[in-house]
Amino acid sequence: MAHHTILVLGGYGFFGARICTALAANKNVHLLVAGRDPGKARALTAQLGLPPQQALALDGHAPDLAQRLAALKIDTLIHTAGPFQGQDYRVACAAIDAGANYIDLADGRDFVAGIASLNDRALQRGVFVTSGASSLPALSSAVVDRYLPRFRQLSSIRHGIASGARAPGIATMAGIFSYCGKPFQRRVAGRQETTHGWLDLQRHRFAPPIGARLLGSCDVPDLALFPQRYPGLETVTFHAGFASAPGHLFVWAAAQLVRLGLLRSLVPLVRPLHAISQWLEPLVSDKGAMFVTMDGVGFDGLPLSLTWQLLAAQNHGPHIPCGAAIALANKLAAGTGRGAPLPHGATPCVGLLTVEDYLAALQGHDVTEVPA
Repeated sequence: MAHHTILVLGGYGFFGARICTALAANKNVHLLVAGRDPGKARALTAQLGLPPQQALALDGHAPDLAQRLAALKIDTLIHTAGPFQGQDYRVACAAIDAGANYIDLADGRDFVAGIASLNDRALQRGVFVTSGASSLPALSSAVVDRYLPRFRQLSSIRHGIASGARAPGIATMAGIFSYCGKPFQRRVAGRQETTHGWLDLQRHRFAPPIGARLLGSCDVPDLALFPQRYPGLETVTFHAGFASAPGHLFVWAAAQLVRLGLLRSLVPLVRPLHAISQWLEPLVSDKGAMFVTMDGVGFDGLPLSLTWQLLAAQNHGPHIPCGAAIALANKLAAGTGRGAPLPHGATPCVGLLTVEDYLAALQGHDVTEVPA
């Protein structure tokens, strides 16, 4: 069987390196580690026992990107080089024009929801294109889809993530902090309401051994996608938090300053905050978690509430956002060439994976599901 050539853009980065490590073990995959720093790409290929020629210097903004991808005969491109807030679709378009499938880990609400604008272009080239192959919306929607048959009417989805000590990459932190204190819309009790990034402070109790964590409101793709996907849904909220309560309260306070116009943005503080979080890592819990709570009416006509959770220890939480890209890449590689068991066209990453598909890609990590 011919190998499926997968290029991971940003392949030596925080999430990219984890995806590359998983895909390097797939015998059906010919893996290329790509990014703007060829030295870092070569270091990772060496660490993975791959030949140095599988490390490439490649810039997602290069005008000849489509030609480079075509010359390399790429079957699938996985885009991990964020932040995606404010990015356009030039990388996705280059992949499509090169006849390659495209997967990204975007968490930007507008970016993920807007990927469907490339649907006709992807259909014409016969390729699979998806955005948001990450915890949100890929895993969150898979959880809702799993439990939806228990409801006569699903009226509310409240979900959230609490991180462990391991700080994400600088690009991810920049994306997270880009909307800190900034207004955004979400659906609550059947109406659109305005909230602000990292405000709406809540204390959520996860299953042991995680316990109580502080969470703040975040602007994520699910807030736009879920009301469309689940008719009759009246409420969709998402909150996230840090392992350190003092760290979370610092971000909450800074978000207040942005909301009040006393601070323009937290983005200029990303590098020093990233350095501080790395320094504090040994002092903070290595455990993180995700929850999805669904409320509505069951088929007996009575109120029904279900909560699903995923718990991570040993700082293995950062592997969870990588599960969708790994699972989708493995599905594509298992197909014959491009005739893979995934639909052609461009779509946000909802309805493409089951919870079981997702968790299978996380085997070997300290990640435990607590079913509803």
